[in-house]
Order: sequence, then structure tokens, then C-alpha cells
Amino acid sequence: MGPGVEGVGPGVGTDPGVGPGMGTDPGVDDRRPAAREARPWWRDAVLYQVYPRSFADGNGDGAGDLAGLRARLPYLAGLGVDGLWISPWYVSPLADGGYDVADYRDIDPLFGTLDEAGRLIGEAHALGLRIIVDLVPNHCSEQHPWFRAALAAGPGSPERARFHFRPGRGPDGRLPPGDWQSHFGGPAWSRIDEADGRPGEWYLHLFAPEQPDWNWDNPEVRAEFESVLRFWLDRGVDGFRIDVTDHLVKESGLPDSAGHHGRPDPWRDQEGVHQVYREWRQVVDSYPGDRTFVAELWENHPERFCRYLRPDELHTAFNFALLRAPWDAAGFRRVIEDTLAAHSPVGAPPVWVLSNHDTTRTVTRYGRADSGYGFDRERRHGLPVDLALGTRRARAAALLTLALPGGAYLYQGEELGLWEVEDIPDRLRQDPVWLRTNGVDRGRDGCRVPLPWSGDRPPFGFGPDGARPWLDVQPDAWREFSVAAQLGAPGSLLELYRAALRLRGAHPGLGDGPMCWLPSEPQVLDFTRPGGFRCLVNFGPRPVPLPSPPDVLLVSGGLVQTAEGTALPADTAVWLRHTLSTA
Repeated sequence: MGPGVEGVGPGVGTDPGVGPGMGTDPGVDDRRPAAREARPWWRDAVLYQVYPRSFADGNGDGAGDLAGLRARLPYLAGLGVDGLWISPWYVSPLADGGYDVADYRDIDPLFGTLDEAGRLIGEAHALGLRIIVDLVPNHCSEQHPWFRAALAAGPGSPERARFHFRPGRGPDGRLPPGDWQSHFGGPAWSRIDEADGRPGEWYLHLFAPEQPDWNWDNPEVRAEFESVLRFWLDRGVDGFRIDVTDHLVKESGLPDSAGHHGRPDPWRDQEGVHQVYREWRQVVDSYPGDRTFVAELWENHPERFCRYLRPDELHTAFNFALLRAPWDAAGFRRVIEDTLAAHSPVGAPPVWVLSNHDTTRTVTRYGRADSGYGFDRERRHGLPVDLALGTRRARAAALLTLALPGGAYLYQGEELGLWEVEDIPDRLRQDPVWLRTNGVDRGRDGCRVPLPWSGDRPPFGFGPDGARPWLDVQPDAWREFSVAAQLGAPGSLLELYRAALRLRGAHPGLGDGPMCWLPSEPQVLDFTRPGGFRCLVNFGPRPVPLPSPPDVLLVSGGLVQTAEGTALPADTAVWLRHTLSTA
């Protein structure tokens, strides 16, 4: 059971988010606004991230799969998202949750078959859902045929030139070729034994040793990935999420990181990476239907970030600055303004995200005294968490992000208010971050726990026959946070998301487009969007007055009455009709 679960208590919706006078307007038109029909779908889209192994088990083996996902497509269509981003489903030894790819053109048998993936794409399209698949171009699996061929071929071979093999330093080459460190802990170089059994060359892996980095200076690698793009585009996918987008090209010679102060690290954000994406853009632009890319970029400099979004490169990129920001009005406003200012010159829409499969869940982050986020060691696991507070803030953050210009991504389980499961027994942990740091960093397993769908006890309907999930740590309290418990329940977070996504999809002023700040107290964000829409978020400790009477479309929690009239409580957001829109 997670910390502070008792504070959430019975009933998912103690703060009613939808109700008389503060729910959705029955007169709202559900049709997509004409202004949105005239621009590419990805400029406004809200997509739902599916981590397949933990989404739904269709065959009873304890692991989520394509059969489970196909059965739940109506749920996702009913939620109101525009499409899905599916985390890696490729053939993989699963040393890093599928981000170690052994075959980019086939589905891992754990999840299903290539034919089943085709049926999934067709069924999703029939429901109006787009499909974005994960592409992992920086590294592959040590089981990939090309890497196995490189091991067999020997030093100086064309096979090894597809990767970064180097002789070691020091006596007998026993020291790594450089000082680069793996993101998962330890050196980024591993030494191999050559075919004759002698210690041999070293290879580069910026992540786990099971994930050798591709050499993007090699024309065979470039041609191979263009072929992979076409393989999936020919099968109907609507685009790609690009893993560690800025890592592909390394600085010539692979120099040590020491001494690189003031310029990009030698393993990321090199100028040559932009030519890769210009070539990829030509590939997707040759297909009909506004196919798209979304980039994973943990880039702190807005100007460098948006170079990837120039009109002939990638379409969008996740904005992680908001995810990292503590719960504070000034900090949130600064991130929003900086993001909009950086995107404007390149004409790209922002993409807002509150969590994903790599980060601590929103409810847990916002329930801590220090609510910011970073990839620092231990990920702050074990610190006190007020889940009731975190839930209130997560509800407000949902309305805020869905009201901002651009698109958004929603990680599975966020719509249910799930929290990070931190008390996973060490024997069950599988994240290579945990293994590579000898337990110093507790890893990412806590946000990857299988979803609760129904029932009173684990595994909460995750599989058809009650098989224990692959990560068998679902908290008992999740019975009240399952899909079945929340669906149709007034005030539940799931119903709040459903209402918000319905309103967002129908309102002509939401999605891509301008916004305008209104004067407000320091701990309040108050802005308008075109078409008479207004959003207020109260980050402060005291209620703030609303217009009298407020014309409420949706509110993340209950409003309160004060001597001055209706007010917005702390850690609450509201959507209003705004008759004097200035946006």
C-alpha cells in the first residue's frame, strides 16, 4: 500500500468535479470544430500512452498484450483521446522494457503477432483513433542480428562499423576508451571477448550494456532506419515517437566529456542529428494523412530544443519543463511563457505532458513537500506523500494542461489517479536503473505497475483468468481507483478527464492557437482562449473569488461560498465561459 493511501479513503470523488452548475453543458456540440478540420490533426491532438506490458492482458499469461489492448479500444475512444502512443512492441529480450530492440519489423510474441498489430491499427482507425508507435534509433538490443554479426566479424570489419567499437586504453586495453557514463549508472563502455576468447574491443552503450549504440555516421544505419520508417508507414501507423531524439549523432572522435563546459555534451545535440531528421521528414511527407513525429527531448535550452521543430524537421516534441516544475504559479507561468515564446518562431505547437513510463506519477509528485522532478538519484523515493493533496493538484493540472495551446499526452493510469508504487520488494524490481546503480536509484518500476480495471482484489481484472501480473504489486486500495469503480461515478477523476476531453474536442478555441493572460493574484493563473473560454488555477492556500455568477463549464473540485460570493479553493482549476474574451 502506498504512503498516505488512508488519506484518499472511500469514494473516488469526494470533491465533485461534475455536477449541477459545474459540469459539462448539454448544449455543447460534440463535432470537431471547423477550424480544427482545416489544420493537421497533430497540432491539437491529445494522445494516450500505452505501456503494453502493463495495460491489459488478453490471454491470461500475466503480461499485457495486443489482444488486451484491442479489447480496450472502446474504452480509449470513450475517454475522448485522439489516438495512442504505443511504447515498444518489437521483438526484444526486455532488458529495458522493450527499449532494447532485436527486430524493428516484428512484434514480440509476448504481445502478439504482426498480423494482430495490423488488425489493431485498423480497429483503432475505425474508432477514430490515430496510432503512434515508438521508434528507438539510438540503440538496439545486443540480440539484434547486426550486433551479433559485429561480435563475430572482428575488429575493423564493416559489421562493427555500424556500432561504436574502440580499443581500450592503458596496458592491454583494459581501461574504457573514454569517460562517458551510462544514463543507467556505471561506464558507458563494455568490453567484449573476441572469437578466440581473448579480451577485445569495447563498445558504447549510453544505456544498459544490453543496448549498444548505433553509429549514425554509417550510411547502412541511416538506410536501415529509413526502411523501418517505411515498413510501419506502409502498415498504416500515423507517426512515430522518437526515443532520446538528440542522442543519435556523437561528436567526431568520441572525445571525453570532461572539458565540454559551455557546449553540448559529445554524446548529444550534435549538429549532424538535424540532417537525419530532415531526411526522415521527407519520408513521412511522402505519405498521405499528415503522418507525424513527436520527439523525446530532455533539453533545457528552449532555443536548442526548438531547432528540432523547424518546418523541415520534426513536427512536435514533449515539453518536459512543466513536468519538472514544482507546484507553484510563478514557476508554471514561466514555463508556459518560455515554451510558447520558443515554439513561436518555428511555428510548432507545444505538446504538454505530466508523466510517462520514465517518471514518478503525478499524484505522488504533487503530494510531496518538494513537488518538482528530476532524474537525480533515488528519484526521491520514500519521502512522505500526501496522496489526497497530490490528487487535488493532479486534477487541477489536468484541466490546466488541456486548456493550454497545442497538444497533450496522457500516460496510462493518470486518468485514474494512480500513484507511484514505491514499496516494491527488491526481488521483484526489473528496471536496469535499479540493477546498474546497485539499488541507489530505485528505478521506474513503480510507475509501470499493471492497471486496475475492475474487481475488489488484485489483479483487478488485468487479465481474463485472474493470472498474477508480471509485476505483482498492485495496492489493495486501487479497488476504488479501477476503471469500473470510476466509470460513471460523479466526481471521479476518470469522469473529469472524460468531460474535459469532450469539451476540449468540441470547443473551437482549444487546442492549437493563442492564449491571453488576465490580471491575477500571484498564486493564480488566469487566461483566456478564443471563443469565450477562460481557465483559472488556484495554486495558493486561500480561495479566490470568481465572477458573479460564474458561468462554469467544468471544475476540478468543489467550489466554495464566501462572503464575497463563489470562490475557487486551493489547488483547484475551473473552466469558465468568458463573455469578454481578449484572446
